[in-house]
Amino acid sequence: MSDLIKHECGIALIRLLKPLAYYQKKYGTPFYGLEQLQVLMQKQRNRGQDGAGIATIKLDVDPGKKYISRKRSNSSNYLDDIFDQVDLHFKDLPKELLNDAVWLKDNKPYMGELLLGHLRYGTHGDNTIETCHPFLRQNNWITRNLILAGNFNLTNVDELFDELLDLGQFPRQKSDTVTVLEKIGHFLDDEVQRLHTWFKPDGYTNREINNLIYDNLDIQRMLRRASRKFDGGYVMAGLIGHGDAFVLRDPNGIRPAFYYYDEEVAVVASERPAIQTVFDVNFRKVKELEPGHALVIKKNGLIEEKPILEPLERKACSFERIYFSRGTDRDIYLERKNLGQHLTDAVLKAIDYDFKHTVFSFVPNTAEAAFFGLMEGLEDRLNEIKKDKILKLGKDIKPKKLEKILSLRARVEKIVVKDAKQRTFITDTTSRDSLVSHAYDVTYGIVQDYKDTLVLLDDSVVRGTTLRDSIIRIVSRLKPKRIIFVSSAPQIRYPDCYGIDMSRMKEFVAFRALVALLKENGKASLLDEAYQRCKATETLPIDEVRNEVMPLYEAFSVEEISAKIAEIVRPKEVSPEVSIIYQSIESLRDACPKNNGDWYFSGEYPTPGGNRVVNRAFINFMEGKDVRSY
Repeated sequence: MSDLIKHECGIALIRLLKPLAYYQKKYGTPFYGLEQLQVLMQKQRNRGQDGAGIATIKLDVDPGKKYISRKRSNSSNYLDDIFDQVDLHFKDLPKELLNDAVWLKDNKPYMGELLLGHLRYGTHGDNTIETCHPFLRQNNWITRNLILAGNFNLTNVDELFDELLDLGQFPRQKSDTVTVLEKIGHFLDDEVQRLHTWFKPDGYTNREINNLIYDNLDIQRMLRRASRKFDGGYVMAGLIGHGDAFVLRDPNGIRPAFYYYDEEVAVVASERPAIQTVFDVNFRKVKELEPGHALVIKKNGLIEEKPILEPLERKACSFERIYFSRGTDRDIYLERKNLGQHLTDAVLKAIDYDFKHTVFSFVPNTAEAAFFGLMEGLEDRLNEIKKDKILKLGKDIKPKKLEKILSLRARVEKIVVKDAKQRTFITDTTSRDSLVSHAYDVTYGIVQDYKDTLVLLDDSVVRGTTLRDSIIRIVSRLKPKRIIFVSSAPQIRYPDCYGIDMSRMKEFVAFRALVALLKENGKASLLDEAYQRCKATETLPIDEVRNEVMPLYEAFSVEEISAKIAEIVRPKEVSPEVSIIYQSIESLRDACPKNNGDWYFSGEYPTPGGNRVVNRAFINFMEGKDVRSY
């Protein structure tokens, strides 16, 4: 994706099921858990560029000893920073103590059996260390301590915040993370108190009741009560002070979560290949956490996947497959190739089957798998063309004629190169705009001046700013006759509210193209009508709210909007003709059949809060408000 959008987050949870001395004996180090956590987070670094954090809990420690440790960082090298700071606690220890698992657990932080890591890609708010997960809710009762980290956005934070106020709480901050922490924390307190009240009449001491709570705390019941009104996409990982842990996934399966466990370890991560690589397990042994379920890991080592909320229609985020997740997952890699193959006919039609004067390439590197698929599709069509030409020769097959037919192939070249030195991902929007024009370079001397058409495949064209400000200007220096951009994703028309930083309508080049077409064709009144419809939904019950922006797109075809997008992104001083081909929603669904969450393309939101968000986003646009819509 040449346009930068912030998205997703990554989680990594590890529960060591054996004493630390076991790992010292088998793997030669008592730091096995920390080392695995570090690599597991490193393998998911694509999911966060704004910061990271880790937390650990020691099991069965004596009262008065520290059993929870946490470290967070928002530095540019956040993972190195975190683990360098952790390492300082062990730096000057003699070798015999570094190999003494029992002593390390008794005397040093971060030597816990429960470990939680988080990689943050902030969708909004300040990029400060306070916004980095994990978050900690502290209490002097060990069973009421809660550590939380997650990959989520909720659309109804206001409603959930008001519920906390009704419960008598006075939250220190109004954000989805703090709200979720306090909501789950409230019901954790309630469950602990319920058990205490239950066991007290039987004559148990308070110390004895603590041990009974360890075994009888009902995580499933707690999560059901806490998450009943959550609206959004989420995977939430939690650690409880005494040693229970859980990972909860939303009912539509919007956000991803995978897990694996054996007799030594239980692990949960946002991406399956990370688990496969770090723990050297076959992909068939890594399970996907079912929507609406929670993986519950009890202190005693019992591991169960339990239903929490009624599963709804699966709407796993299709952007995970198109771009966000690492392409080392077998299924994702094949799906991305399939996305490319589905574009074959549209591309061939656009170039009028002229292979001789067409150069095919891709930008950026993440589009490579889809490009492979497109090339395979072109090869298949070329084979059909060659076969027809050979059959038409009949008995008049001469070596030179046959050679000429067989030499026909697609001209595949590396044309656009990303300059790795341009660290645009860590700059603010204004600074990035000034740098982006230098973020790419091109390969000169490959494209024939004013004769060749240049076809460039991209993951997705979101805002169009990188095309306009950088890529088109740069590739036009090669003097192609025509430039065709091909997007492996459909047109992004609607805001996201489940974890991707796409909440302002004016940022979508497809929406800007729609508005331009409405005004040019005397249909601007449709914008005012949609505005009135959206305003009318503000007082409706949430379940009655519908997406009132969708009807606007019915005024024009996909091709008309694509043509207007090409006009918008083409700089005036550029001479080559520019056009854009988008993936169809039908082809996307065919290529990624199990990940059909495509609301940003189709407008079909999986939760009621999504419809409210798109209407608010449109109201903000019409009222000139440059603010988030949730």
